[in-house]
Amino acid sequence: MELTYIVPIAVFLGITLGMWAVLGMFGEKENRASERLDELKDPSRRAQNSGAKDAGVGGALKKAAPALSKVLKPKTELEENNLKVRLANAGYNNPNAPTFFLAIKLGCLIAGIAFGGGFGAFKYGMNYHGLSSLVIGGGLGFYMPEIIIRILRKQRMDRVFLSLPDALDLLVVCVEAGLGLDAAMRRVAEELADSAPDVCQELNLANLQLQMGRPRREVLHDLGVRTGVDDMKALVAILIQADKFGSSIAQALRVQSDSMRIKRSQMAEEKAAQTAVKMIFPLVLFIFPGIFVVLVGPAAIMMIRNLLTV
Repeated sequence: MELTYIVPIAVFLGITLGMWAVLGMFGEKENRASERLDELKDPSRRAQNSGAKDAGVGGALKKAAPALSKVLKPKTELEENNLKVRLANAGYNNPNAPTFFLAIKLGCLIAGIAFGGGFGAFKYGMNYHGLSSLVIGGGLGFYMPEIIIRILRKQRMDRVFLSLPDALDLLVVCVEAGLGLDAAMRRVAEELADSAPDVCQELNLANLQLQMGRPRREVLHDLGVRTGVDDMKALVAILIQADKFGSSIAQALRVQSDSMRIKRSQMAEEKAAQTAVKMIFPLVLFIFPGIFVVLVGPAAIMMIRNLLTV
């Protein structure tokens, strides 16, 4: 079977699965509010709705995820904590996130082996090249979730780093205006919900944990670990020390805001200084050859003509 037959089949299957997912998203006729009203009118509908939710594709995946994740489950508690931290840095704070991630990783491994093995069998047959295609497909399927998580983690950490100075300045203003730290964090989360959604999400989670009765020191420490940004960790350390020793939180935030602003200006100056070095490569590869042809080309043509006439 040639590659020209495999590609249309794969495209057809992808379009079919995509349409199925879209129909599944828009197929629900009732929202959650109407469902809860119906459950209050008839308590027996609660069990029916929960059973209907578990009967779909999402429910099947939710049930199968723990069994699939056992194969790739971390052996030590340190590895498990590292996985939770990496997923939290990427924005996945759900307690079941590691289980679903490992299940997706195993599913991608199986899909990669199946696709690579099938492609190798149709293209090369049962030989060395077919086995290589199977191994490459399995490797790509196994490491693809890791690569995606790393990309999402890096992007989210960059967004938090870029939006943190604005949030910190507003936090300083709120604290100096007389609000407590909890109320100031809540106010910042409300004001910057559109411009800095990642920081506001972390602040809302921290406020929720504080309302549930967790100690402020643990909440702030978890806030720094979840974001994974060094500036946030430094801010959290300063807030913990200020809360521990009873010093002024407003002054500590002001000092951190000034140091962060200086750091950002230094980073901008560093990138500006690197511009001249980075421009060498495009100049040498793209601009200098054109200039060389324009300047030396006519002289070279004249020299060739003179040599031919002689």
